[in-house]
This record gives sequence, structure tokens and C-alpha cells, in this order.
Amino acid sequence: MTTTEQAPPVDAGLRRGVMGGAELGAQAIANIAPSAVLAFTAAAIFVQAGNGTLLSLLLAMVVILCVGWCITVFARRNASAGSIYTYVSKSLGPTAAYLAGVALIVGCWGVTAGSLGGAVSYAADLLHGFGVPATAVIGYIVLTVVLGGITTFFTIRGIQISARVSFVLEILSLVIILTLFITALAVIGPKAWDPAQFSLEGVPFQGVAAGMVLGVLGFAGFSSADALGHEARNPYKAIPRAIMWSVIGVGVIYLFGAYAQIAVLGDGLAQAANPLQAISDKTGMPAWFTSVLLFGVAASFAAVCIAALNVLGRIVYVMGKEGVVHESLGRTHGTHLTPHRVLLACGTLSVVVNIALLLADVHPMDIVVLLDTYGVYGYMVAYAMVSFACAVYVRRQGLPRTLVTVCATVAVLAMAYIFFANVWPVPAFPLNLLPYLFLLTMLAGIAWFLHVRKVRPEVLDRIGKTDTELLGGI
Repeated sequence: MTTTEQAPPVDAGLRRGVMGGAELGAQAIANIAPSAVLAFTAAAIFVQAGNGTLLSLLLAMVVILCVGWCITVFARRNASAGSIYTYVSKSLGPTAAYLAGVALIVGCWGVTAGSLGGAVSYAADLLHGFGVPATAVIGYIVLTVVLGGITTFFTIRGIQISARVSFVLEILSLVIILTLFITALAVIGPKAWDPAQFSLEGVPFQGVAAGMVLGVLGFAGFSSADALGHEARNPYKAIPRAIMWSVIGVGVIYLFGAYAQIAVLGDGLAQAANPLQAISDKTGMPAWFTSVLLFGVAASFAAVCIAALNVLGRIVYVMGKEGVVHESLGRTHGTHLTPHRVLLACGTLSVVVNIALLLADVHPMDIVVLLDTYGVYGYMVAYAMVSFACAVYVRRQGLPRTLVTVCATVAVLAMAYIFFANVWPVPAFPLNLLPYLFLLTMLAGIAWFLHVRKVRPEVLDRIGKTDTELLGGI
């Protein structure tokens, strides 16, 4: 049986060519969630890097651009819903592609589930400000079900509407936060100029390296537009542009946001439990702005849920089409033409895991840390693999390779360092368990792959064959 025969005749596949460059960029930006990152990452980097915070973020952006360049080399020649999973197959073969795919699935699901916790936390605080008792366990659980259901619904409803909703939420959040930063800088007047941030004098370079780890993690999910190869118009040009320009745009926002927070709070940024609220208080923003700020960050986390779930659904969809997972997961909704079964299953799993952690007395923001960290391990492995795969690919294809080789080397070494920095020194409980949980997940995936290879060896020949020009029904 050929790959195109696996899906029933009623399955027309994903909706072809409905997204333009702006919508692809929206998907990429929403998946990065710069607003949620601005709320915490700059302060965490400042603790380690001090006035080297901007340098940490700039180096992190360079690393991500290197990974992005490797991904765009593939994206210019291969349009698929399989993302990194499909790209790795082009040079490293089906086994490596499968491992990269599983790692990327872990990354997408971890960020989806973790961001749900963030949305719940800020939504609960927002409701609490209006007198609604939503910050107890019962309130958190109700919000988890409601927000998890809403975000899953939008992904099933269609890629255009879900991308637009996530983008609008993220833009609203960014406008709110950037308004706060600009107002704060205007209020402090001449003191807003902080030349120390551009001087390397006294900067702890080991702290800069450690801060760079957090900076890179702040871009996790940046390549999400590459999973929309079938649904994009002119994907070979639009997707590479969306990936690279989203990194540059978000990077500039990170640099400005970090500069503003340090300029306004100074050394107090290191002790600020909630930097955005601390800036709001110091600036003298009206009381109602706190509610606006809470809404903005909650919206940003919700946008991540939608964007990451979109990518996750399409990767598993491709695996279902190719027979790597059950073929029922390779079918789309009869009306909306989205991989609804995958989206519903993964969205439900996110809700269930969040509820289980809440019942175990884990605060929603601690859920963000736990599940996002788990997901980041997957992203780092996937990014390292696709970068290495690109270096091999250009050599085999006889393509220009100098820039790719440099980018791949930087990317692989950086991902290896980041992975190591997250496991050593050994973090405190329960973060110390996450590397083992990630390893167990990968081993479970490998066990399934070995089973498929033994029972259905013909599946290996299908992996990576989902280019939109070659496979009908995708």
C-alpha cells in the first residue's frame, strides 16, 4: 500500500495554501511568546550576567539565527507539515528523523502544557483582582479546563483562525508591556540613559555564558512556521522569511525590554519577584493597569498554547500518514481539515497533567517551570540534530557549505552546552528528575520505533516523503 492510500477518500488532508507570510510570521512569534519571556527572563539573566545581560541576549540571538539558517536551507527546498522530523530524514535517514521528531513532539507538548499553567496563573490573579475567588485549587482546575478547552478548540477550528487568535493575543500583550517600558523610561527622564549596559567593564563573562542559556531558551519554538509547509502560500520563500525575521524582530524586542528593565529597576531587578509589576509601581501607573498587565501576560501564555499545539498536531499527523504512528492520527477533520484527533488528544493530555500537578499542590507557575523545562530538552535535541543534518545535506547536494558549516557548528556546540548547563550542577528537586523523565520518554519512543520496524519494515521507506509536491492528500 502506498502512503497516499493510507487515509480514507474523505480525508482531503490539510487545507492547501491558505496562509500568507504575515500569518506565518504570526505563528512563529506566538510560539516564541516574547511577552511571557519578557516578564521573567531578563531578570533571571541579570542575576547571573549583570550589565552583561544585553550581551547574553545578543549572543543567544546569534545562536538561534544559526539554527534558523540551517532550518531555512531545508525549508527552501522541502515544504512539509513534518518540520524538523522531515528535514532530518533528508540526510540522516529515517531513524535519526524519528528521534528528531519525538524530541520535537516533547518540546511542543511540554511548552503547550507548561504555558497552560502560566495562562491559568495569570488569569486567576486577574479574576482575583475583580473579587472572584479563583486562586484556590478548585479555581485553578476550573480555569485549566476552560482555557485548555478554548485553546484546543481554536486549533481544531482551523489554522488561519488559530494563528490569527494567537497572534492578536500576543500583539495585545506586547503592546501592553512595551507601553509600560516606554512610559517608565519617559518618567525617569535622563536617567533612562544607562551607558553601563553597553560597557564590558566588570561584566562576569561566566555569567554572560550562563545567561545566554536562558536567552536561547527564550527563543524555543521559533521555527514553528516550518510545520505549515502545506498550508502556506509560496512556502519555499514565505517560511524561511517568517523564521528568520521573527527571530530578528523578537530579538530586538528582548534587547529593548531587558535594557528598559535594568535602566528602571537597576540592581533591584535581581530581587524583583514580578519585574513588570515592580516597574508599574515605580512608574506610578494607575491601579487599573495591573489588571491590564495580568491580562496581557495571560494572553501571551494562551497564544503559546495555540501555536505550539498547532505544530505538534502537524508533526504527529505526518507520522500518521507515513505509518510511524497509528494511521488514524494521519486523518483530518471533514470540515476544518485540521488533524483534530491529535489536537484533541494532546490538548486533553495537557489539561489532565496540569490538573494532576495542581492536585499534588504544585502552583501553576511552578507547572510552567517544570513542563517548559521538560519541553526545552526536546527542542535542544531537535535543533542540534537538524543543524548537523543540514551540514551533511549541503555536502551531499553539492550546495554552498561554508556558511552552513559555521552555523551548524555554532548551533550544535551551543545546544550541547545548554543541555549540559541544565543538568549540571544538578538542579534541586524536582527539576533534577526532568532529564531522566525526558530520557525515559525518548526510550519509550525508541521502543515503539523498533516495534514498528520489526512488524512493518516498509514504513522506514516512507519517512520524510511528505513533500507537498510529491504526496497527495497531505
